[in-house]
Amino acid sequence: MKKVLIALVLVAMTFFPLAQAFAVSEATVLFLMIAPGARAAGMGEAFVALADDATAVFWNPAGLAYQEGTELTLMHTNWLPQFGTDLFYEFAALSRSFEGIGTIGLNVTYLNLGKQYHTLEDSPTVIDEFSSNEFAVSTTYGTLLADNWAVGLGLRFIRSNLSPFGAGEEKGDGKTSGISFDVATLYRPSFLPRLSLGMNLSNMGPKITYSDVAQADPLPTNLKVGFAYKLVDSKYNRLTVVGDLNKLMVTRHTDGTSDPFYKALFTSPWTTTEVAYTDQEGNTQGGKEIFNGILSGGLEYWYSDLIALRTGYYWDKPGKVEFISFGAGIQYHKYRFDFGYVSADEGHPLSNTMRFSLTLGF
Repeated sequence: MKKVLIALVLVAMTFFPLAQAFAVSEATVLFLMIAPGARAAGMGEAFVALADDATAVFWNPAGLAYQEGTELTLMHTNWLPQFGTDLFYEFAALSRSFEGIGTIGLNVTYLNLGKQYHTLEDSPTVIDEFSSNEFAVSTTYGTLLADNWAVGLGLRFIRSNLSPFGAGEEKGDGKTSGISFDVATLYRPSFLPRLSLGMNLSNMGPKITYSDVAQADPLPTNLKVGFAYKLVDSKYNRLTVVGDLNKLMVTRHTDGTSDPFYKALFTSPWTTTEVAYTDQEGNTQGGKEIFNGILSGGLEYWYSDLIALRTGYYWDKPGKVEFISFGAGIQYHKYRFDFGYVSADEGHPLSNTMRFSLTLGF
């Protein structure tokens, strides 16, 4: 009997930091959660209330409504460099405004999962090789309902190509497709013009099925809310503080089933139990209820629209994932280059992860 060592193991490794936060068994196609844009990465991945460039197609489609002209953002990063793998992530976003209509955005996200090996069940002999990847193509739209209030929508096609074979006796293969949509808003209070409040409910859609409908997994539906406030806003100096809260809106039951996304929006738990220790009989002792979500925040300083410096902090208590991030940017006219760097403890999967992105305005 043959078996296939498909990319599921690699996927678990790929999303280790996400698996900690989101419990990898709770949702699938977690590549949709990878934060694009080296600019946002430098601020601890907090950007939902700022969302003032083409990466708003991911962070908050409503942010597109405040943008004018045409902008293109491209990003590349080698994913999980600690493992020395051939994984890499690509992101491209294009936005264009239309007078009297709003702003439309297009986006392509691609994750290369590298080379995989097909072996016999009772032997490590490799009998075939194949490559695994996942990608998504989306279109987004943002428009103003008032001078200080915008809304946004997104529609996404998802493709997962993990394996051309099934595992063991499974029929079919490790390939599947799906769709999802986003709804978002961005509000700038007139009584506090330096403040922005953002919300994005993303990746809502039907469950993903690889080979068995009964084992369908939910999409990583995510609620993101946050703020951005301009502490300093002068001609040559700008300093902005941002903060985000992320909550995975997925509900798994003890029998392995999960709620559809529209129900999970109301049933997803907001707290989880932090285990103190486990005794010799395997019984949980102690523990306390803690917030089941992720908090992140950061600062961005601009000098004369030329040079930017950034820093941030990412805090996921349940998943035990914490890191400091740094970033920088240089801009000339409508062209900007950004760099983001994750400073984590030695051995952390995201340690030394670097993101590079290029933004072009037209």
